[in-house]
Amino acid sequence: MTEEFSDAEKNGLYKAIYTRRDVRSHFISRSIKEDVLSKILNAAHHAPSVGFSQPWNFILIKDMITKTKIKESFVDEKNRSSKLIEDPKRSKYISFKLEGILESPVNLCVTYDPTKFGPFVIGRSSIPEAGLYSVCCAIQNLWLAARTEGIGIGWVSILSNDTLKEILKIPPHVVPVAYLCLGYVDEFAQKPDLETAGWLPRLELEDVVYFEKWEDTKNEQWDKMQVMIKNNFDYA
Repeated sequence: MTEEFSDAEKNGLYKAIYTRRDVRSHFISRSIKEDVLSKILNAAHHAPSVGFSQPWNFILIKDMITKTKIKESFVDEKNRSSKLIEDPKRSKYISFKLEGILESPVNLCVTYDPTKFGPFVIGRSSIPEAGLYSVCCAIQNLWLAARTEGIGIGWVSILSNDTLKEILKIPPHVVPVAYLCLGYVDEFAQKPDLETAGWLPRLELEDVVYFEKWEDTKNEQWDKMQVMIKNNFDYA
């Protein structure tokens, strides 16, 4: 079997990456079938992890009472965080739709358990955060797999982890990493919502790539690469 993907396979992967969006307001009532949801979760479960520790767990949520409690936590946290911003950005922030907790058919909490397989994990002793980063890899796998199925995901980060742990009965040593809203959508926006709203721009690739050392943007060994980065490929 060839190790390289076909052009069609490559294009499919790049399409999923470039058209993935953080969805908050385009969910429709169509339910997610169990076999599709299982495929998406399995893609997440096949993410890379430090020391093959697989430190993630996935809590699936449909119950409206539970979702309502979490929505209340979101409202409290959004009100609190809005006080940290001055107008005119404060008014803009308050107007943003930043979650789809009640509208999405499935909510999913992804957690990090640092105790899996005991205290020693290969690769984690020098960088303890590597376990947490592994969970983020699982979330990205989940997000891209969902996009290929036409399912949108919204990451709700304006939540109190303490409140979330209490509502979902999460053990003290387990860390909630992401609270996600999953569902079919009527459209995937051309650009991220916050970019369209003018909150922040997408940075140019050439502004975030350095050569050989920090903030070195020009280097003879990388002259061709510098040209390619200036003319970087965009799927759209």
